[in-house]
Amino acid sequence: MLSLYPPIEPYHTGFIDVGDGHQIYYELSGNPKGQPVLFIHGGPGGGCTAEHRRFFDPHAYQIILFDQRGAGRSRPHAELHHNTTTHLVNDIEQLRHHLQIERWLLFGGSWGSTLSLLYAQSYPQHVKGLILRGIFLCRDQDIDWFYQKGASEFFPDHWQDFIAPIAKHERQALVQAYYSQLTGQDEVARMRAAEAWSTWEGRTSNLKTDPATVSYFADPHHALAMARIECHYFIHKAFIAPNQVLEQAEKLASIPCTIIHGRYDMVCPVNQAFALKQALPNAELVICPKSGHSAFEAEIMHALICATQRFSSLS
Repeated sequence: MLSLYPPIEPYHTGFIDVGDGHQIYYELSGNPKGQPVLFIHGGPGGGCTAEHRRFFDPHAYQIILFDQRGAGRSRPHAELHHNTTTHLVNDIEQLRHHLQIERWLLFGGSWGSTLSLLYAQSYPQHVKGLILRGIFLCRDQDIDWFYQKGASEFFPDHWQDFIAPIAKHERQALVQAYYSQLTGQDEVARMRAAEAWSTWEGRTSNLKTDPATVSYFADPHHALAMARIECHYFIHKAFIAPNQVLEQAEKLASIPCTIIHGRYDMVCPVNQAFALKQALPNAELVICPKSGHSAFEAEIMHALICATQRFSSLS
């Protein structure tokens, strides 16, 4: 099994003013003359970490990480105004111009896979290839599975903690009820809801619940951005047309694509990866038979690094 490359530090960090009061954080590491790859984090609202640099050979890649609007180190933190999918796609394109990159590889997991696909559909001429993990199509049924009924049947104990902040009479529409709390004026209720929302995802991301992952997701700074921004996007149906990712898949037909998904992914079930593969018949689909959702599951990590090794020589 392949494992992560050794830790590295960025050779450059900065912020880009993308307008509307938002500044997005970005960093460059690896080889300044290497294959440019953009890591697109999940959530929305998840942010990047130092571990994300380590999926790429630092001698072969110019590794570009950025925090989407409101997430991670981007400013203002957990901000919802002027924060839509169109804004994020435009921010990526502004970052590409800022870095003077003509074409790059996109590497995205979960919501990062969604945003990678949407950017590639908007700017296919600037995308060399796609490495996608834990496919999330952002359809109503995909959001309902995780936040209304579906995953709840497999984690009934953790589900009780997830629904605890919500009054019983509001539980028939949990995303709406959470949105009211996460955007309300009661700071204590807002933080309680954020921790419960984010912890639910942390507990269910691995095949076997990982305490370190749960602790990271429960961190108040991370949880507030993750919960507020995710809920904001999901209450607005991700600001995209129904089934947009699949219906516009033909725009990606000429782009090399590898899809990697855990067989037992409870956050984004594997049927979403299968549907994307059907829409992109030339794509490679790798189903990891003993894995959940996280990029740091051993099988998924191995498959991702195999893909980055293959894609490093794309022209």
